[in-house]
Amino acid sequence: MSKIQNIVFDMGNVLIRYTPEAYASAYLSDPEDIQSILDELFHNVEWVAMDRGTLTEEEAMHSIAKRLPEHLHAVAARLIREWHQDIPPYPEMDQLIHDLKAAGYGIYLLSNTSKRYHEFRVNIPAIDLFDGEFISADHGLLKPDRAMYQAFFEQFHLEPETCFFIDDSAANIESAMREGMQGFVFHGDVAKVRRALNEAGVDF
Repeated sequence: MSKIQNIVFDMGNVLIRYTPEAYASAYLSDPEDIQSILDELFHNVEWVAMDRGTLTEEEAMHSIAKRLPEHLHAVAARLIREWHQDIPPYPEMDQLIHDLKAAGYGIYLLSNTSKRYHEFRVNIPAIDLFDGEFISADHGLLKPDRAMYQAFFEQFHLEPETCFFIDDSAANIESAMREGMQGFVFHGDVAKVRRALNEAGVDF
């Protein structure tokens, strides 16, 4: 008999599509400008610090502006505020969550994301079905640090071996497995997630 009682989901590129290249391209046409925004905003330390909750958006923008040409400052500030307006869901994942919930499994969110999450969470598919949401910025933690997983277990009184984790990052899944969870690296194919859950003994 399976021990799995709870299914844990990452958010970006699992429940919703997170595409920095598309966000930058929506505001800019010059390839060099687009690359500058990707390098200095989305793929730099301030973005990580916002996810950890140690920088506000204003503090992050002040730091990022030192590395960007002035003509990109307004775009960078706007992207920090508005990137989440383009987060289309994976419809098949929405159905999977409904199926798991109907079968009696606990449904949880475990995501690296900034405090702005609390503004756009309503746009996440099936969010009202979740039994708990654990957001990195609220706790000053980040996956794949083991402390993130330990705090998640403690907050919701979960045993690791009862949890199956779905994330698009192999590093996050490897770390979760070392903490006792089963897991699956999601690459966009929900049918493969269903098979992996079935193989783990999840009956839905």
